[in-house]
Amino acid sequence: MTIRDVAELSGVSVSTVSRDLNEHPDVSDDVRARVLSAVKELHYVPNASARDLVKSGGDSIGVVVRGADNPFFTPIITAIEKSVEKAGYTLSIRQIRAGEDELAAAARLARSKKLKGIILLGGRFDYTADEVAPIDIPFVCCTYANNFGTVDRAAFSSVSIDDRAEAYKAVKYLTDKGHRKIAVLMDSSRDGSISELRYRGYLDALRDAGIEPDEGLTIESSTYRMDSVYDKTRVFAASGKEFTAIFAIADSMAIAAIKALHDEGIDVPGDCSVIAIDGINMSLYTIPTLTTLVQPKEEIGKRAVKILMDKLEGSGEHCHIRLNTALRQGGSVRNL
Repeated sequence: MTIRDVAELSGVSVSTVSRDLNEHPDVSDDVRARVLSAVKELHYVPNASARDLVKSGGDSIGVVVRGADNPFFTPIITAIEKSVEKAGYTLSIRQIRAGEDELAAAARLARSKKLKGIILLGGRFDYTADEVAPIDIPFVCCTYANNFGTVDRAAFSSVSIDDRAEAYKAVKYLTDKGHRKIAVLMDSSRDGSISELRYRGYLDALRDAGIEPDEGLTIESSTYRMDSVYDKTRVFAASGKEFTAIFAIADSMAIAAIKALHDEGIDVPGDCSVIAIDGINMSLYTIPTLTTLVQPKEEIGKRAVKILMDKLEGSGEHCHIRLNTALRQGGSVRNL
């Protein structure tokens, strides 16, 4: 007997049987009783790892990771893996470079692996309906929300932070400490993506603090590569422009910036405060420790899987979840 026989006899899906056998809390008492009755009747002995439920294929979840070298994604992938396995599915991961097309990769993966659903980890913010049409299974945008796209929001799900609102919080933290000449370090102010959203939050916070934005305090690296960020920050620091703080839209950028400031003889935080968003593990080891808004990375991964499972089970609709960051006070920001 297999777990599929148990599912058929109890009238539920394979993944529901797996969740019940793994004592998952979201299984109702009625369903649990039916599953246990079927297990007893069929004399089914579950595999401790629950992997036998998917050996015949067709119960796989896919993850396409865009920007596979991004350390921010590592704990999210780990959380997704654990949650997918606990739900009784296998996981197929496809890693692509930052400039590749995640939608095309997702469509190919879905066909080749006969996926039930897919999670897009990292991606563009401007999908159209025609672009997502080849993906004919439920999908979840993880860490982004297609803010600039035209796809009907009832046709997909997303889990992310509110990038604009969290950037506002980071910059407000600086203004509350007396900073008024605050530079912003970003990829681009018009990238139709995360950089633009966080730049808008930066502008919102300045204006609400009565500070007129100064275009001379924008540092656009045109990439997230740390070597380029380092070079652009050094040029800015040597320009003679007066500034007391830098808001970096990502931890990796802030790490490169702290090194660049140091090499220009600028002390952090004595001469310049630095704050960022993300909370990657690497940022714990800067000197001084980076002050940053930490994204709930494990929770993001778990919620993405939960949304997808609910959709596959027919117990949930597409939805868009926004999670909050948590301030980690390092040593890179000081009061003026």
